[in-house]
Amino acid sequence: MWRITARACWVLLSICFLRNLVAGWFQHNSGRPQTQHNEQQSSSSDSPDQSCLCHLTGVLDDCFCDVESIDVFNNFKIYPRIKKLAERDYFRYYRVNLKRPCPFWPDDGHCSIKDCHVESCPESKVPIGIKSGNYNKYSQAASTMSDKAECEQANKLGAINSTLSNQSKEAFADWARHDDAQDHFCELDDETSPDAEYVDLLLNPERYTGYKGASAWRVWNSIYEENCFKPRSVYRPLNPLAPSRGDDDGEGFYKWLEGLCLEKRVFYRLISGLHSSINIHLCAEFLLDEGWGRTAWGPNIQEFRRRFDTAETKGEGIRRLKNLYFLYLIELRALYKVAPYFERAIVNLYTGNAEEDGETKELLLQIFNELKRFPMHFDEKSMFAGHKMEAKTLKEEFRLHFKNISRIMDCVGCNPGSGHGSEDPLL
Repeated sequence: MWRITARACWVLLSICFLRNLVAGWFQHNSGRPQTQHNEQQSSSSDSPDQSCLCHLTGVLDDCFCDVESIDVFNNFKIYPRIKKLAERDYFRYYRVNLKRPCPFWPDDGHCSIKDCHVESCPESKVPIGIKSGNYNKYSQAASTMSDKAECEQANKLGAINSTLSNQSKEAFADWARHDDAQDHFCELDDETSPDAEYVDLLLNPERYTGYKGASAWRVWNSIYEENCFKPRSVYRPLNPLAPSRGDDDGEGFYKWLEGLCLEKRVFYRLISGLHSSINIHLCAEFLLDEGWGRTAWGPNIQEFRRRFDTAETKGEGIRRLKNLYFLYLIELRALYKVAPYFERAIVNLYTGNAEEDGETKELLLQIFNELKRFPMHFDEKSMFAGHKMEAKTLKEEFRLHFKNISRIMDCVGCNPGSGHGSEDPLL
């Protein structure tokens, strides 16, 4: 059973916002350069008819939803509301520890441009409700409780705990840590850490940072090779380490993938969709011009086509984009499942600004109402539905793999990449 908290919803919605931003960019910017810089980069042979996007159509693998239905639903129903919601204080500020060390190898990566840093937010600008750590107030009385009342309540709780032996307290703490570990599919940040700092996500969008080369390749290679249930003898399409040196069209890989159980296929498509999302963000917010105190960011169509165009990727780009849509469906389903919790009147998205908190809750409810009308949700009941012991073992493998991926993201040698990378796997 999920342990649903307001903070968990923050994570889900921030992820959903990022993916919706990407999906909106698909619809409104495909094949149309946005800046003079892009016009200079695009060759005369690059026409909308040759864009990889014209081939992105049809039903997704392992579900009964099609690309066209998702585009319409996202662009007209979800994206406009999520965009507004992401500007609200409750979802705008995020406390994260960007100094967690890489647990697997020395951090030798770095970003190649000066804008590769996270602009932390002074605590004086963070709403009081967020700084207090009370992300969910259940009633007006709770939100106005005096410091004296809180102190008295703490003393009462302390009196109860004082009747326990130190050994018993430690045993209870161990049990709590064990129970929490059973639910966690990722490494959660300790927001009380002295290294944790507040980040304004509007001032720190996910975009191109110049982080590339061997360090970046090592991160993604570790994710795919060590966590996607893949034997070493099977090579991913366009993998430069493959014996065919990347010339393989992926036929062998996808034949192997289709032979897996549904759960493992889903896992791979989620990771591929995550990878696609990150790549699209860096293409959508690319450093186009830098100099004399002026920095210009915007879509880089040519870079997007290099990563996703049918011809340049030998058809692999379309699969990557469809996996992004598949990931989007999973996120819709996750939000749908937490909706009943947040629809309760006692749940308030608390920042300390009562008027804005009410508007934020209303926006959130509007999104939930739209989700209920979406007819093509992913059916998670088809997963882990076999023999109980086998299903339990497989689910534990899932948990450990997801948790390992969140730890690998600490190895991204760039603060913006590490920060957004740490958020993204929190599905």
